[in-house]
Amino acid sequence: MNRKVFCSLIIIIIVATSCVAKRKLIDAQMQYRTLQSDSALMASKIADQQSAINKLQSDVNKLQSDVNALNQQNTQLSTDASNKVNSLQQNLQTQQKRLQDLQNLLDQQRKATTDLKNKMISALTGFSNSDLTITQKNGKVYVSLSEKFLFPSGSAVVNDSGKIALSKLAAVLISNPDIGVDIEGHTDSIPIRGKFEDNWALSTARAASVVRILVNNYKVDPTKVIASGHAWFDPVDVNSTPEGRARNRRTEIILTPKLDEIYKLLEQ
Repeated sequence: MNRKVFCSLIIIIIVATSCVAKRKLIDAQMQYRTLQSDSALMASKIADQQSAINKLQSDVNKLQSDVNALNQQNTQLSTDASNKVNSLQQNLQTQQKRLQDLQNLLDQQRKATTDLKNKMISALTGFSNSDLTITQKNGKVYVSLSEKFLFPSGSAVVNDSGKIALSKLAAVLISNPDIGVDIEGHTDSIPIRGKFEDNWALSTARAASVVRILVNNYKVDPTKVIASGHAWFDPVDVNSTPEGRARNRRTEIILTPKLDEIYKLLEQ
């Protein structure tokens, strides 16, 4: 092989090699650019994922905060409910005790009233039922004395038979100093004539006469006694018959056991 041909082959080899290297360089550059693009896309995706993760973490934190707040609120509500239940239970127990105390006092008051009635019946034994009756109602004892038993017709002066009954009644009152005494005078509906202006005056004068005898003659405590007149406005029977009018003409002695403890309990 001559020198000229050899040189030509060398040149061809060098050119061919140079073309191959240049093509590889171009291919590498293209791959590099592709990798750069893929890397940027991946970085963007990673950034998006990180943003989503951050948002999810924020949501988790908020939810956890809400759960904590709800737990605290639930704890407070449970505490408040428990305190309220305890308060209601204590109030209920207090009310039950108050009701029981009141019931006990009422039972004592009924017993005291019954005992007082029995004492009056025992003290006033021997008088006719048409002249004197003893009843128990509304926690009180009523001793009803007819007009003819206590007074002459149209008069406010107590007669002897009435004074005897009042002396026996006074003995019970003195031995039971806590009893309140209301003396009520009553008439029928027929207008009074003579000494008194009207039936009001007569009924009031009769009640006052009974009070004076109890206080002045038999030493009943005057602070325990009240006198009042009702004329014919509080009848126990009709005023259209003689029998009814006779029943309406009466003096009632109303005895009330002491109720201070009951009143105090009711005011609480």
